Amino acid sequence: MAHELIQRHQATLESALAAFAARDHWSPHPESPRAYGEPVSVDAFQGRELLLDQPGTDGRVGPGTEEGGERSPYGPELGVAYPHASDPDALTAAARAAQPAWAQAGPLLRAAVCCEILARINARTPELAAAVMHTTGQAFGMAFQAGGPHAQDRALEAVVCAYAEQTRLPATAQWTKPQGKRDPLRMVKEFVPVPRGVALLIGCNTFPTWNGYPGLFASLATGNPVLVKPHPRAVLPLALTVETAREVLAEAGFSPDLVLLAAEQPGEGLAKTLALHPDVRIVDYTGSTAFGDWLEDNARQALVYTEKAGVNTIVVDSTDDYRGMLGNLAFSLSLYSGQMCTTPQNLLIPRTGITTEAGPKSYDEVVTDLADAIGQLLGDDSRAAALLGAVVNPGVLERVERAEKGEYGEPALAPRAVVSEEFPQAVIRTPALIRRDAADGALPDECFGPIAFAVAVDDTAQAVELLRETVRERGAMTAAGYTTSPEVEAAVVDACLDAGVSLSLNLTGQVYVNQTAAFSDLHGTGANPAANAAYCDAAFVASRFRTIEIRRHN
Repeated sequence: MAHELIQRHQATLESALAAFAARDHWSPHPESPRAYGEPVSVDAFQGRELLLDQPGTDGRVGPGTEEGGERSPYGPELGVAYPHASDPDALTAAARAAQPAWAQAGPLLRAAVCCEILARINARTPELAAAVMHTTGQAFGMAFQAGGPHAQDRALEAVVCAYAEQTRLPATAQWTKPQGKRDPLRMVKEFVPVPRGVALLIGCNTFPTWNGYPGLFASLATGNPVLVKPHPRAVLPLALTVETAREVLAEAGFSPDLVLLAAEQPGEGLAKTLALHPDVRIVDYTGSTAFGDWLEDNARQALVYTEKAGVNTIVVDSTDDYRGMLGNLAFSLSLYSGQMCTTPQNLLIPRTGITTEAGPKSYDEVVTDLADAIGQLLGDDSRAAALLGAVVNPGVLERVERAEKGEYGEPALAPRAVVSEEFPQAVIRTPALIRRDAADGALPDECFGPIAFAVAVDDTAQAVELLRETVRERGAMTAAGYTTSPEVEAAVVDACLDAGVSLSLNLTGQVYVNQTAAFSDLHGTGANPAANAAYCDAAFVASRFRTIEIRRHN
């Protein structure tokens, strides 16, 4: 089957490599749910056992245990059981035993096997969409696209980037050095990509596939076995992924233990235990700054890739499409209740106002008009629920309630509860928009969830410097600017290049600062405190292996 997989996926790999170089739109995975047949109900998961026939299994996680299992943010319990291994050594030993044959397979065959895994995952997109929706609280549309085809695109991007880096040097080379009248020196040299070792993926609650797949497939494609440690509230999407990967690996003649699920009991702290294990040589993590910092400081035996929290900032100077700007900002602030690492938070607006095609607008007018735009966008509960999704955890709800009470500042727009007819148990809240003034002290720190701050600043120059300082000191995954001035645009660009954050300018249509496209956009930069890596560039994959040279006389 192995050689058949190379033939089957050669065209996809070639197209993906071309797209990776061209940076235009490309995807082999349809976005529309209509391309995949009937949707899957959450009821389909009830009573399911994904025990995966893994080594070291000595129990189960989920229903039937004292702590119970996952509960959907929309209300129902999922009722899925997963394998549990209390001895991490059993998992790492199995992964290490599986690695040699996978390393010997070479970059092309590994890439082809990864493509087959992704093809099988793509066929399960409706199932994965339901799993993502009911573990993260994403609304159906986002769960389907971001959790399905867009995540699969990011995975394939990592595979082809890994393949390109592993084949940058030739597999063999002839070396000849002239020696004058004597016979030349001749050698044959081999360059062998050698994987670093066992990789650990620590999944997040909000985007388990979109944020998890790049590291998973970058490690796998470079020859490393992967332990997948999901977030306790979002096990199902990654468990389905592991199930598919193990099935394909076994069919292709490799050990399924190249990909292992490491589900944990509540409070077990398995991520820390595995991250410090001497056999773990790569860690991929998305989540809080506190734990990301801990990993960077303590998992010294491993190469650690982190995506943490930041404060995403927008400079509002001027616009030639005022309504378009307001509509774009309203959507960006509302999407998935602001529970995205790319959601803007601090909007820096000159207190003297901005210029627009409709005439000057004061700070108060801009804030009031933005609040009205959010209110109009989310005025209908059915539409609001389809855009906002559900609040993912109690911490987000606590912050929303604090915003409603005015603890973060004067609300220009207070959050309100939204009722979903389909899921009446879901906790859904509209965004809060808070007035703040830079003259009163430090800008708001990261406040994950549907909370944004309209910050009055002295002028655009101060806004640009505050953007620079915020990114340098607190990090950011995104930045944006609105201006009709070439001089201001140049200043914003300079600040973002200096601070190390990707910039979106004058978005007024159907492209939003929250969203990035695989094969074209980079997610993160690795150049500021919010993340030390980017999806997906050469730096994200190249250190997951080392090239070892073997030379001999010819």
